[in-house]
Amino acid sequence: MKIRNRRVSALAAVTLVASLALTACGGDDSDSGDDSSGSSGGGGDATSVTFLPKNLGNPYFDTSSKGGKAAVDEFGGTFEEVGPDTASPDAQVQFINTAAQQGVNALVVSANDPEAICDALDEASSAGTKIVTFDSDTNPECRDLFINQATAEGIAKAQVDLIAEQIGDAGEVAILSAAANATNQNAWIEMMEADLKENHPDIKLVDTVYGDDDDQTSFDKTAALLQSHPDLKGIISPTTVGIAAAARYLSTSDFKGKVSLTGLGTPNQMREYVKDGTVTAFALWNPEDLGYLAAYAAKALVDGDISGEEGDTFEAGKLGEFTVDADATVLLGEPYVFNADNIDDFDF
Repeated sequence: MKIRNRRVSALAAVTLVASLALTACGGDDSDSGDDSSGSSGGGGDATSVTFLPKNLGNPYFDTSSKGGKAAVDEFGGTFEEVGPDTASPDAQVQFINTAAQQGVNALVVSANDPEAICDALDEASSAGTKIVTFDSDTNPECRDLFINQATAEGIAKAQVDLIAEQIGDAGEVAILSAAANATNQNAWIEMMEADLKENHPDIKLVDTVYGDDDDQTSFDKTAALLQSHPDLKGIISPTTVGIAAAARYLSTSDFKGKVSLTGLGTPNQMREYVKDGTVTAFALWNPEDLGYLAAYAAKALVDGDISGEEGDTFEAGKLGEFTVDADATVLLGEPYVFNADNIDDFDF
């Protein structure tokens, strides 16, 4: 196990185990991991994995949970998903504490905030639970490994390129994000802003708003954006909940066909909006593969096959071999663009 400075001090603190979770698949799909010891190691059939997503009821995390459970089933472990109903900075702490008390071997977390859950994760790590973050990272000192869906630069560039193409590389655009403290969202937004400034001087970013990964809030924020910025030509929503809510609003409004929308979404939730012309193209990685990879990485940590050091390698089932990069990160791949020509080739 790779021990970081913060971890060393945490060893003197209370013990805790972390919990892996992907939203909306429901914890009753699998066992709670009672047969695991709560200490590091002890892999094989005893490996218990808990997924802790940002919030339950989120289609994106439904899909990643499906992949995580598939992986855990393959290697004979036990899977559980837990999480809050609403994504907020400290909403995940109680679930981490509970997982620690249950002695879960590995916790897979998509963090709502980079710092708010670190103390709980440190305590869990001190108890021997392996901490894997995916989708949205914590402070690197708070976890053993981060499964990165794609590079932040790649994600940001893909979304900027899509909106630029759709609005003729000129005009006003806005961003509809998730929670204001979401690590991944903020990293992408910062890079989108830089890309727009450097490479698209005729595109003006006029506003960034937050829908908190809630459908109705995101729907309302879309309406407010269009009222506040009558000359708006495009919206980028780098969150699956946000883009679907924005598409739903645009599809029945006078702005359909006048305001372009892109961002990150799943094919199943966006299919009707692509086919009715509300959305031309959007991007994403495969969240099912992301959850699958995170689960196998967790097992590799529990079994002692890797420690999170740069250059470590491990096998991730059907996805093949992966290498740990700098800062204890593992990269899934590059984002993929979905449009009317290929969207029916995917089912997630």
